[in-house]
Amino acid sequence: MSNRPAGHVACSTVRPNRETGGRAPIRTFLRTPDGLLVESVYDPGTAVYEADPHAPDASPSPSVPAAVPSAGSSVRDLVFVVAHGFTGDVDRPHVRRVAGVLRAYGAVVTFSFRGHGRSGGRSTVGDKEVLDLATAVEWARGFGHARLVTVGFSMGGSVVLRHAALHPGAVDAVVSVSAPARWYYRGTAPMRRLHWLVTRPEGRLVSRYGLRTRIHHRDWDPVPLAPVDAVSRLAPTPLLVVHGDRDGYFPLDHPRMLAEAAGDHGELWVEPGMGHAEHAADDALLARIGDWAAAAAG
Repeated sequence: MSNRPAGHVACSTVRPNRETGGRAPIRTFLRTPDGLLVESVYDPGTAVYEADPHAPDASPSPSVPAAVPSAGSSVRDLVFVVAHGFTGDVDRPHVRRVAGVLRAYGAVVTFSFRGHGRSGGRSTVGDKEVLDLATAVEWARGFGHARLVTVGFSMGGSVVLRHAALHPGAVDAVVSVSAPARWYYRGTAPMRRLHWLVTRPEGRLVSRYGLRTRIHHRDWDPVPLAPVDAVSRLAPTPLLVVHGDRDGYFPLDHPRMLAEAAGDHGELWVEPGMGHAEHAADDALLARIGDWAAAAAG
């Protein structure tokens, strides 16, 4: 167990250098408050640093963590922290595509939830994952961005809602895509298959070796705050709820419950023909999300 604060670099850091002009992504492992290492990537975006060829090289000062640019760096003020869905990870093509579109609007932090990819631990399917997101948000803030928006998909969509409710003021806006409103939903065939993966020993084996996702065997205790209850605590933080009308996992009563709980500080987009989460979110929709976030977080 490290005695450094959560969000400090644990290992395998790659930093921008003079040749790349500060534009190279930074890949590292972050330590969560409960001691797990979470693989994370910071992409400074397309125009984070001023394009001034006469500007001095931005080298970190001794008082700044090694992976964080100095406070004097000219950094675009908006950063997105992307929370992927169940069985995703930072290197999955659909996660990289989301980051690729959003980087036109600001810097982007992506990470692998516990039990996913090269991150440590085992997935709790939305419970302890709020610690992973909180660590990634802290790391993103350390780069000097004034505005921060979390964007979550499916499981990640529930996590961004709970994180914003549990950490008031930590984010400037929240986008939740294809998220459930309530726990233990089994009303669709995909969700019944998911419950089999999570609750059955043979299901967890299939998930570990077939889906590269390691699931914890313990039940939730206590049951975490339901997404719809989290939403009622978000005001005045702006919230965008996005859901496809062909989502095979969660029918439209889920996003409508979330939007109703959000009240005046929430906005609902029901997307015609859209299925579930990152795979179904095309580039045009992601660009619209980028536009909304840039305006809402202002």
